[in-house]
Amino acid sequence: MESNGVDQERLLGLEAAEQSGLKQRTWAELKLMWRIAFPSILARVTSFGMIVVTQSFIGHVGELQLASYALVQSLILRFSNGILLGMSSATETLCGQAFGAGQHHMMGIYLQRSWIVDVVTATILVPLFVFTTPIFRLFGEEEEIAVASGPIALWMISILYSFVFALTIQMFLQAQLKNMIVGILSASSFAIHLLLSWLFVNILDLGVSGAMGAYCISSWLMVFGEYVYVFGGWCPNTWKGFTKAAFNDILPVIKLSISSGVMLCLELWYNSVLVLFAGYLKNATVAISAFSICLNICAWEFMICLGFLGAACVRVSNELGRGNSTAAKFAIKVILCTSIGIGLIFFVLCFCFGKQISYIFTSDEEIAEEVSSLSTLLAFSILLNSVQPVLSGVAIGAGFQGTVALINIGSYYAFGVPVALLLGYVADLSVKGLWIGLLSGVLLQTFVLSIVIWRLDWDDQVKKASERLNRWFLTEPEDTN
Repeated sequence: MESNGVDQERLLGLEAAEQSGLKQRTWAELKLMWRIAFPSILARVTSFGMIVVTQSFIGHVGELQLASYALVQSLILRFSNGILLGMSSATETLCGQAFGAGQHHMMGIYLQRSWIVDVVTATILVPLFVFTTPIFRLFGEEEEIAVASGPIALWMISILYSFVFALTIQMFLQAQLKNMIVGILSASSFAIHLLLSWLFVNILDLGVSGAMGAYCISSWLMVFGEYVYVFGGWCPNTWKGFTKAAFNDILPVIKLSISSGVMLCLELWYNSVLVLFAGYLKNATVAISAFSICLNICAWEFMICLGFLGAACVRVSNELGRGNSTAAKFAIKVILCTSIGIGLIFFVLCFCFGKQISYIFTSDEEIAEEVSSLSTLLAFSILLNSVQPVLSGVAIGAGFQGTVALINIGSYYAFGVPVALLLGYVADLSVKGLWIGLLSGVLLQTFVLSIVIWRLDWDDQVKKASERLNRWFLTEPEDTN
């Protein structure tokens, strides 16, 4: 009897030790996750805020200018930003795994390779901004809007190239857990942008040129701050200066960048495609207005989700680089649970304040009623947003973007869009039908991607990460600069 009592006490002691160890591991992982996610969230929210502030100041210049800016920003700039963001995510994969493997000097080389690839990509996209007016005419836009969009699009070329360096340097710093500086620089640029916009538009009365000039200056100020941080000696182990080695093995980087670009672009453009279809519904003005308001709310909340995407990418890539598949799987669980918890909070808020939210954007009762009728779908969209980006972050961290791109094509465009068109037009459910179709595509993508990640052989992913890093590894001679 005594021995049984001793055995039970030992078992209870072991269980208590395991629970204590689990709590400590979870707490340590949470601190590490927020160290990555919070600056990323701050940077995303303030960067998105610069677009909104510019739109607000241009809106006070005139309706024609506002419509032109909205069209250029939502179609041309978002299209280009989606490509560059996707191409830049290859930097997250390579730098994250290199940092985890202790190949710190390779991170600077990967950064320079990403600059080469992304600058070429941005240059290929420049004609979209140069020929915006004829492109909009081809789309059937009003002549006044098409003509007014041309000068605004030319201003956007500067923004396009700032994205190349801002995105890649952010991912370079994030991979080595130094992204707090990115959040600080982004928030500072946002504050400066507010001041410059007010000065150029309201005080100096420079109109659209003043608003766009303020946007360009603020965007490049952030890039300049990142340059100072990287080149000024705050990254001594990961930045060794410019090197010709950046031009070596460029083709595999291009291949990974294209896979990343396709993966993220298909996700970012999905909503835009359905907004385009909403323009052909009955009472299109109300439909587009209500749909766009709901999608703007989703976009703001999605900035938070992108922070968790970055956290998942960095943690997974770091642990795979270290060869620790168990830690990678544990990080995924912690980040996913945290993201879902925050998603549930916004889910409840959408149910409680569905109609009230619309009055932030409009005073039109008909549009407000339409937004209120969509609040349930908005709530479920936000809940799915808390899951899907984390899974995408895991894919980027592990480096299997090509697989996710195929899943996105099947889920979004082969399934979601046809269902949306069927429900929206054939079943005559209007905007609700389009959104249900949108949600069905996201739900299918989330379900398939969850199964893929669940069944993934993480030890094999460690092996692949090691092979990739060893194949591209270069020694660190003193004269690499």
